[in-house]
Amino acid sequence: MLIMIKAIIRPDKANDVMAKLMADGFPSVTKMNVAGRGKQRGIKIGEVTYDEVPKTMLMFVIKEADKDLVIEDIIATARTGEKGAFGDGKIFISPVDEMYTVSSGVKETGAETSPSGPASETPAAPAV
Repeated sequence: MLIMIKAIIRPDKANDVMAKLMADGFPSVTKMNVAGRGKQRGIKIGEVTYDEVPKTMLMFVIKEADKDLVIEDIIATARTGEKGAFGDGKIFISPVDEMYTVSSGVKETGAETSPSGPASETPAAPAV
């Protein structure tokens, strides 16, 4: 089964997270600049309150068997300091029933097995 991981993290951590996942065999990613707020309802600096804070969203489609490794990589790389801080981000996981490669029209279900792990010929995640 395939899953989609959406990680909303601090923009200054995005390249480090992508490099770590690339080193672990997960090269495909979609990266988007987003803005939002968490439980803190934004951030107040002096007299000015910012309702939305800039973040980066990284999306990956991977095999469910690789989920724990990818989540550990994201948390270890995106966390601020040893214990983390408010605003470090969130990770969301959802199932992917099907995916299609636009150029070839090939449908991938994730049922394919790959003998050489996540960086094999069968894409571990599409670049959307």
